Amino acid sequence: MTVRAILKMGDPRLLRVAKKVTEFDTDELHLLLSDMLDTMVAAAGAGLAAPQIGVDLQLVIFGTGEPSARYPDAPPLPRTVLINPQVTPLSGSADDPTLVEEEDWEGCLSVPGLRGWVPRYARIRYTGMDQFGDPIDRTVQGFHARVVQHECDHLIGRLYPTRMRDFTRFGFTDVLFPGVEVADE
Repeated sequence: MTVRAILKMGDPRLLRVAKKVTEFDTDELHLLLSDMLDTMVAAAGAGLAAPQIGVDLQLVIFGTGEPSARYPDAPPLPRTVLINPQVTPLSGSADDPTLVEEEDWEGCLSVPGLRGWVPRYARIRYTGMDQFGDPIDRTVQGFHARVVQHECDHLIGRLYPTRMRDFTRFGFTDVLFPGVEVADE
């Protein structure tokens, strides 16, 4: 299929709120998903949202299938198409209703060459549809939860730097992690 250009921070199209997908299992949707997957794989990404390629639809794909070149210490993620997602933060347990956040390094294909220390909910439930209109309902934590929240932020016009609390932990990947080979962002 086609590797599409990824919009970069500063492009106003990344700040728009995406529209709901209303038709499933169409040739047009499958072609878009194929292009998104080719684009994500070519960029060694862990995920990609439709707005990152200039398409204003509530559609994200994510998953590495194996350890990611950009996140080598992260566990593999299942390849997933998630349409019209809803993300609900969950507490740590039934005994402790506190919503727990974790901070970790994030990068973004739309913010190339940079990483930031970003807080995210540690445990979430996400729901939505796949490309055929079948429901998805998963409860996840850790890296999986981080990736879903990151990609879904693109659907509401947010990039990870707007979630950061400490800009002393934001910089160029090669400066923050000298001597560590990290795939280009």
